[in-house]
This record gives sequence, C-alpha cells and structure tokens, in this order.
Amino acid sequence: MSGSARLILRLVAREIPHSLRHFGILIACIALGVGAIVAVVSLSRALNEGLSREGRVILGADAAFTLIQREATPAEKAAIGRFGRLAELTQSRAMAVSEAGESALVEIKAVDDAYPLAGQLELAGADGPENRALGMLLAPDAAGLPGLVADPVLTGRLNIALGDRVRLGTQTFRIAALLTSEPDKLSGGLGFGPRVIMSRAALDRTGLIQPGSLTRFSYRLDLGPTSSEAQLQEAVDGIAAAVPDAGWQVTTRLRASPQLQRQVDRFTQFLTLVGLTALLIGGVGVANAARAFASRQVMRIATLKSLGATRSFVFLSSLAQVMAFALIGTLLGLVVGTALPAFAILAFGHLLPYPLAPGVYGEELLLGLAYGLVAALTFSILPLARGKAVAASALFRDSFGIARFRPSLFDLALLAAATTGFGALAILFASERRIATIYLVAAVASIIMLRIIAWLVMRLAKIAPRPRNPILRMALANLHRPGSLTPSVLLSLGLGLTLLVALTLIDINLGRQFRSTLPGSSPSFFFIDIPARDMNRFADFLAKEQPGATIERVPQLRGRIIEINGTPASEYKAAERVSWVLDGDRGITYSAKPPEGSEIVSGRWWPEDYRGPPLVSFGRDIAEGLGLKVGDKITVNVLGRRITAEIANLREIRWQRLGINFILVFSPNTFQGAPYTFLSTLTPAAGADPKAEIELTRKVAQGFPAISSVRVRDAINAVEQIVSQLALAIRASSGIALVASILVLAGALAATARTRQQEGVILKTLGATRSTLLKALLVEYAALGAIAAVFGLLCGAIGARFVVVEIMRLDFVVPWLTIVSIAISAFAVTIILGLIGTWHLLGQKPAPYLRHA
Repeated sequence: MSGSARLILRLVAREIPHSLRHFGILIACIALGVGAIVAVVSLSRALNEGLSREGRVILGADAAFTLIQREATPAEKAAIGRFGRLAELTQSRAMAVSEAGESALVEIKAVDDAYPLAGQLELAGADGPENRALGMLLAPDAAGLPGLVADPVLTGRLNIALGDRVRLGTQTFRIAALLTSEPDKLSGGLGFGPRVIMSRAALDRTGLIQPGSLTRFSYRLDLGPTSSEAQLQEAVDGIAAAVPDAGWQVTTRLRASPQLQRQVDRFTQFLTLVGLTALLIGGVGVANAARAFASRQVMRIATLKSLGATRSFVFLSSLAQVMAFALIGTLLGLVVGTALPAFAILAFGHLLPYPLAPGVYGEELLLGLAYGLVAALTFSILPLARGKAVAASALFRDSFGIARFRPSLFDLALLAAATTGFGALAILFASERRIATIYLVAAVASIIMLRIIAWLVMRLAKIAPRPRNPILRMALANLHRPGSLTPSVLLSLGLGLTLLVALTLIDINLGRQFRSTLPGSSPSFFFIDIPARDMNRFADFLAKEQPGATIERVPQLRGRIIEINGTPASEYKAAERVSWVLDGDRGITYSAKPPEGSEIVSGRWWPEDYRGPPLVSFGRDIAEGLGLKVGDKITVNVLGRRITAEIANLREIRWQRLGINFILVFSPNTFQGAPYTFLSTLTPAAGADPKAEIELTRKVAQGFPAISSVRVRDAINAVEQIVSQLALAIRASSGIALVASILVLAGALAATARTRQQEGVILKTLGATRSTLLKALLVEYAALGAIAAVFGLLCGAIGARFVVVEIMRLDFVVPWLTIVSIAISAFAVTIILGLIGTWHLLGQKPAPYLRHA
C-alpha cells in the first residue's frame, strides 16, 4: 500500500468519530434505499426457493401430463406408468345445488386411490381432524350415495353441514368431510369457486363429462421422494419419445407453478424499482451531505494544499471519507433488508400457500452493497470535486465557501463510469430488462428536467425586478443565492411526488375500470360448458326468464399453441409480457364474422363461406409480443390433433367490455366435426331487477345441471379485492420514496444551516424581526413546494397515463379532487418541514456571533 493510501485511511479513521453527526442524513438515505431493495429481492428469493423446494408437493407429483377435453389413450398412460407410479386426476366445474335449492359454482377434482402422490391432504370431520382414508370417505354409503369432500366455503354458502346432501349434475352426494388443506392447490390455477373432491367413478355418474366439455385430465407421475433431476428429465424425455403426438402440457416439480413464479418476479421487479427510486432520491441527500462536507473542509483542504497535497489527493481523501459513511449506511440497510423478510414471514407466513424459510442470501446482499456504494459514488463525485478549487490562500481569509468550479474531464469520466455502473446494476439484475430500461430513461429524464426547472427558477429569481416588500425581496433572494435549497427540494420532492401521483392515478383508474364497466354495457352472467345439443333450448329458457335481455353465444374449444412458424413453442423467444400464452391451453373458437368488441387493424377477414386451408385471427397485442404478422403460421393442438393455420388478420380487442372474445379465432371449416360446447353471456335489459339474478342461478342449476353459471359481478369483486390488496402494498412501498424525500429536505436544511445562521445574524443586526424572517422563509418554502407539486403532478399524470393507456389498454381519467389534495399536501409538507428545520435559527441572538466575527 502506498504512503498516500495509508494517509487517506488514517484521515478517514480520524474523521469518522468526529463527523458522524454531520452524515446522519446520508446514512439514513442510503440505508432506506438499500434496505428496501434488499428486503424485496430477499423475500422474492425466499418465495422462489419455496416454490422450488416444495415443487413436488405444489404439483402433487414429480411431473404432470395434462390434456384438455380428451382423456389419454391406454398407450399414453402406459408410456407414463413405465417410469413410476401413476395417478389420474380430473378437473372440471359445475353448479352444486342443496336440497333447499341454493346453488353455487364449485371446482371439481376427481381423484383415484393414489391421490395424493405428494404432500398431505388434511380433512376435518364432525369431531375434529378426519383420519379415515380418502377412498373410504368418497365411497358410496349404504344408500348408494357417494361421498364428497367440500371446502367449508361451500357449506357456508349453501347453509349445509356434514352429512347433508348436495347435487352436482345428475348425481346426489353426501358431505363426507370438510377440506382443511389441499397440498396441490396451486397447480390448479385460479378457480371460480370452492373446491370439492370426489371419486372418478362418481364424476362419471354426474353426466358432466360430455364431448367438448372443458374438462382437464391430468396424469401425474411419481418417481419417489429421492429421485434426481436427471431421472426426472430422463422420464420426461422417454415419455415424449414414446408418444410424440400426445399434445399434452408437461409440468415438472422444477417449475411447478409458472404463473405464480412469473407474478412473483413481476411484483419483485416493480417493488425493486420503487426501492431504486428511494435510492435515487436519497442520492440527492448524498449530494447535499457531500457538498456540506466539502464546505466544512475548506480550511482542512487549504492546510493540506499548503503542505504539498495534490488536487487528486484532496479529492480522493474527501471521497474516501464520504464513501466510508456511505458504507455504514449500506451495511445498516443490509441488516434492515435482511430482517424485514423474516418479520414479514413470521407475521404473514400463515397466509401463504406454501411454507417459507427466511434466509440470508449472499448474492442479494452483494447486490444491495453494490447499489448503495455505486449510488453514493455517483452523487458525491461532483460535490467533492469542488474541493479541488480551494486554494492554500484560503487559510488567510475568512472563507465559508468554495470558488466557482468547473469539473475536469477526469471528474466527468468518473461520473459517467459510476452512472453506467448504476444503470448496469438496475438492468442486468432485472427480471424484465425492458421495464428496467424504460424506468431508468424516465428517471434520468425526470432528474434532468428537474435540474433545468431549478436552474430556470433560480435564473428568473435572479433577473426578476426587486420587490419593494422586504419579505418578498428576501424570499426571492433565497431562491437563487449560493447554497439555495431550490435544486435539492425540487429534485427530492419532485421525484417522490411523481412516483406517488403515478401510483395513485394507476390505482384509481384500475378501480374505476372495475366499477364503471359493470353497468349497462357488460354482461351479468357467463354460462360455461353448454352442450351443443342444449344450446337452443337454453337460449329459449333465458329469453323467457329475462325478457329483453341480450344473449350472446359462441362455440368454444381448448387448444395449446405448440409451434410458431415451425419453431416449437418451448423454444420460441416471446416477450415476457405475453409468454403466458405459450405456457398452457387457451380458449379458442371459430366464427364466420368478426367478433363484436374487436376491430381488424391488419389483414382481412375471411368470406363467410370460406372452405380453404385453416386461417386464424390473432389479437394484435399478443401478436406483437410474439413477433407475429399477417401471413405467419401457428400450430395448435386441439383434442390431440395438430392444426396449422395461417394468420389472416390482427384484431384490436376491447377486453374492458367484458363480452365474449378470444385471442385466437379460426375460420369455421378448421374444426369441422370436432366436439365442442358453447359459451354464452346474458346482459339484462335496462331496468331489470338485480334480485332476479340470484333466482336465475337457481333455475339454471335445477333445469340445466351440466351448465355452470358465473356471475360477472362476483368475479369482478373477487379480482378487485386482489387488485386493491396489491395496490395497498404498492402505495405503502411508495411511502419509502416519500420518506426519502423528507430526509433529503431535512438534509438540505441542515447543509445550509450555517449560511442561514449568518444571514439571520446580519439581518437582525440591520433591524429585521423574527416575524419578518419567518414570513420570508414561509414565502420561499411555499414557492418551492408549489413548483415541486406542479412538476410531480404533471409528470406523475403523464407516467400513469402511459401505463394505463399504452400498457393496460384502458381509458384514463384524471380525478381532479385527488390531484388537488395531493398538491395541497405536498405544499403544506414543504412549508412545515422547512419551518421546523429553520425555526431554531430564528431565535439565535446576534451578539455572540458578532463578538467572534
């Protein structure tokens, strides 16, 4: 180690105990941002590790082979069973009807004697936990009634209890036990109703499984609890080689719930960006602290230069001292970020669908360490480089500042390297790099705009005519004087408000969308699995029960995209936002005419009497995410058949209408002769009695037991509840950025305390009263708060509109009452915090300071 390096370390060690109180804001800003980021990525790591660790239990096996609308052939079952123990599971949905006529939609799981292959099924009986074997509970009793295990939610809705009877389809069941815990619940995806478990033989007697009905057949393979990943891959490859045209969806324990994992990654990405915003805002606090430190070190720097220190030594020694305090803040943030997930799991772990174990993750800690130090370096380079301008002659004059400074090429190169490093961290470690890149561009643009606005405010304040009122004249001077609060307040408060306003407006528009879509234009019911032979009779029934109602119906099948332009779907590179389309089966239909609620934006629709090769109409958003255009080809597997169709046109789909629409619509001749069911919607006539909806549900369940009814209002309420909970978590996380803004404001006030104290002494000597000084500060803070509020509102609204309109494809409105309330709150917070930070300076008497002048 060189002599200069040793000397710098000695200076740092000597400075830390004496300067700790001056760097409290810097430490807090860094700790807040780093803590938020580390907490989010650590919790995400725990969730993903839990998914991987519990993958066998979540999936219910080592591998699952799922078909839709058709059962596996004996040869296909034999191919699976050759590698291990096989269990068959069938999933469907139906209406459960009590003896009193009450009905509810349920999710059916029909199992064999091998269920569950992994995990523990927990049931409850009349006197506590039910320990009898599942097969015994589901077997028919002396009266021939099969048993049914039901979710307690169902018994509550139907007002029934253990031993009571309930009908599904044409079969009556007795409630044999209540479902307490279902090990493979996540593998079934999002359900519309409570779960019921029955035997496969009982399901066959319900009459619910019809040609074309939306029934899912899953064949689960158990390789044993000690099987390796290599054995699992060998089995999957062997089955694929034995039955290459099976067309089933294969899921393994290594990725048991792709949908959940994707949502965890996306939520982590978003919250990480919120943490980065807090860190960027905290960076302004770092810059303030570094600038104040450089001002306090004028005499020290002058002394070092008089003893022969070079400009580089001065800069590096100051930088080392600031980075030492940044390291303290970063380490504190790592501790907080590691502890928060453990507390969250302890408090809310019981609400999660699988157990989590908090841990200390080295990679996440290193990421947090890098974020903290790189952010501190980025924001402290230019303020500390100003120390190079201090001359040794400063020892011979009473100087409280630093001469005008212009950064060197080295300073700018170091700043560029640090900024690039920060951007690289944000992008390379993001789950969606496109989103991270857009965020960074927006953040940099916001910072540049705020700096420009701050410069304009200071410039206008400087050239503006001097008011005769001394209070206004003092406030105007404070806006542009050396060491003004203007840049710091506008940067920190402007960024924090932008984030808060954007999230608030997105939340409000989503809520409005859920609430405003229901009246009038959207249907009240979806009817699922309508047998083709019953469709006309069912339509007549609806017309009789709901006179004047609008009834829509379309044929429905299920299919899975298996190839795109000859490339297997598993190997196709799709945009992250649409990759879900390739993960499983999708609802598909055929039509001679374009569906309502959509508009053709590219290509042409086929003639009504088209009889040529299969054609398909694709949703535009999804097609763009997949990189598809008119003329490209996709291959789908429907009922075990491979069908290749050419994309004839792209459609803009208005999903918010909540009517019937599909991403994939084929030409009618594509599925000629294939079994299918109908999907129907009902939109009541204007003025219809809402209470009639419940009665209609009962009558459908009684007269058409194979048809499932889904009330749109219930489904939307459930989704809105989930969205509201997510929005609450997002708004709470955005509070971190606001706390960072407040810390930066406090730091800026502390950094200018000495200058303001001197000004106050001089003004009081010249006759200014405390009231005069207070009014001048009030005007200054009010002006800064108003400017920051206007910027935050405008940029937040622009950002929210981009997300709502361009990404979510929804209508955007500005709730002016909410906007005004946020502006007033920001305005008031700036004034209050500013006055609190300078109140003690107003009471200082000038005499003690004049004696030492």
